[in-house]
Amino acid sequence: QVQFVESGGGLVQPGGSLRLSCAASDSTFSIFTMGWYRQAPGKQRELVAAIVSGGDTNYAASVKGRFTISRDNAKNTVYLQMNILKPEDTARYYCNRAPAYEQYWGPGTQVTVSS
Repeated sequence: QVQFVESGGGLVQPGGSLRLSCAASDSTFSIFTMGWYRQAPGKQRELVAAIVSGGDTNYAASVKGRFTISRDNAKNTVYLQMNILKPEDTARYYCNRAPAYEQYWGPGTQVTVSS
């Protein structure tokens, strides 16, 4: 059974930074493209960043230049460094494979950007 456990969320002021982590129980973690997703209240979950096994990355236009996705295949962990946070970044953040496997959604971690 694959499990993803996210951590690192919190309350931060606009302009601040957070670093999210996602630990995977998946022994085949290194071969899959991984993504960070977010869901704000009343909105659909969206993919904000993805990283392939070799390290190439892609970002949603709304976060490009502010967020950086990375991975450590030896630790089965994917990270999301979020800088210059805005109130509209407020959401619950999740990691999953990309494309996502519906059965693998974890609990997520809440990010709230507010003064």
